[in-house]
Amino acid sequence: MSSRPQVYLTRKECFSACHRLHSEEANRQVYGKCNNLNGHGHNYTVEVTVRGPVDSKTGMVMNITDLKEYMNQAIMKKLDHLNLDKDVPYFKNLASTTENVAIFIWDSLKLIMDKPELLYEIKIYETDKNSVIYRGEKHTVGHHHHHETVKQSRVTNSSENSSNMSSDSDS
Repeated sequence: MSSRPQVYLTRKECFSACHRLHSEEANRQVYGKCNNLNGHGHNYTVEVTVRGPVDSKTGMVMNITDLKEYMNQAIMKKLDHLNLDKDVPYFKNLASTTENVAIFIWDSLKLIMDKPELLYEIKIYETDKNSVIYRGEKHTVGHHHHHETVKQSRVTNSSENSSNMSSDSDS
């Protein structure tokens, strides 16, 4: 049994949409200026990444033309130049946060892809400074796992230190 290289393939698209973050429970105190009565818009940048083995015949994880068409159907036709809250039924009773937009795109792609198991990640840049990543993971409510850092008294070498660093560290 031979193993094939696994490759990550990413395609980027941009779309514009407006929305208003509002609910009876969470209003201006939670959403701030995003609660503007008339809404506000974003120029979103979305990166869709698929992951899989390189096909020995085609030399590809997925044909980029197919990925482009999936993204056109799931993102551009469903979200571009629309009011997310008023034009997209998914957001009728759900806050149109970037987190929820990422989940919407993930779910939409999964429904139309020939090989949905290749879908790895949705990354959305709401602004140049804010982004959201979704990888289809689910959190089980009521099961909290606390990771405590145990301080050790021994000295560790640099390779041990780097392997123990958190992946979301700023350094």
